[in-house]
Amino acid sequence: MLEVSGLAWAGTIGIIVALLALDLTLAALRPHKVGFKEAVAWSVFYILVAIAFGVVFTMLAGGEYGTEYFAGYIVEKSLSVDNLFVFVIIMTTFAVPEEHQHKALTFGIVLALIMRAIFIMLGATLLSLFSFMFLVFGALLMFTAVQLFRHRDEEPDIEDNGVVKIARRMFPISDDYDGGRLFTRDAGKRVATPLFLVLVAIGGIDLLFALDSIPAVFGVTEEAYIVFTANAFALLGLRALYFLVKGLLDRLVYLSTGLAIILAFIGVKLILHWAHVDISTSVPEISTPVSLAVIIGILVTVTVASLVKTRNDPGAKAKPGSLKASKPRDRAQDK
Repeated sequence: MLEVSGLAWAGTIGIIVALLALDLTLAALRPHKVGFKEAVAWSVFYILVAIAFGVVFTMLAGGEYGTEYFAGYIVEKSLSVDNLFVFVIIMTTFAVPEEHQHKALTFGIVLALIMRAIFIMLGATLLSLFSFMFLVFGALLMFTAVQLFRHRDEEPDIEDNGVVKIARRMFPISDDYDGGRLFTRDAGKRVATPLFLVLVAIGGIDLLFALDSIPAVFGVTEEAYIVFTANAFALLGLRALYFLVKGLLDRLVYLSTGLAIILAFIGVKLILHWAHVDISTSVPEISTPVSLAVIIGILVTVTVASLVKTRNDPGAKAKPGSLKASKPRDRAQDK
């Protein structure tokens, strides 16, 4: 098992909090439309930070754990691209002004980190106590993969999200963003702004994504520290990546299919690991280097196939996929 001291945990969390504080400060002090050059600069910065951490971690912990970190990071980064699709839908649904999208995304990422930290601690505890949880996680990923593949050409209904419905019942919502505030006053009454509802929607969606991404990354490593850092560094760059690729997302027409295959593959890996531990050591396992190669191969294939498809068929448009079918009224509206 990987031994991580309390000081190492504190230092890692300190770095992540500092990066989040930087993002929040920039969003609060200078609300603005994020241009292409700025998005490129921040995207490169966060990727380099993640790589630098991985290199240092590999030097200190060894090649095996370093490979697990990079595999986990790539898994979370690829799954986070699907988050971007949904973020675009949320921003469009609530007509969020471009100067406030930076703040909405940053707060959304903070919420995602908090929820995933809770799920990581819970998942690590369950795996350490009950080996059959590998079977449970594997079955969950297989189910998710099947559902995502079945509804790969659909979009999630944001307004139908349970968390959003509860927020609408609990708080009166104004029509004005009021300079990017979360709450304001309307006719003397304290009301929530649409930006508050946007954060609720992003938080609710992040909760659903955490239910899939945490078991997925536990499929490549059992170490809670690696799971946390892979998630954190993948999410930290999500805001910049949103502004960088939101115009290109429509071209990734096979992304949902690729993610479904990746989730199914990791699900099989977890089930094989459970069978190897609980049934017979003769059951083969899939190693982390093989997992890394397969995941990268799927992502490259999906990207190339998507670009070829959209080049030959300019009318083809990507969908984020959904875990359940759209309601009949949604299909009628889409026609």
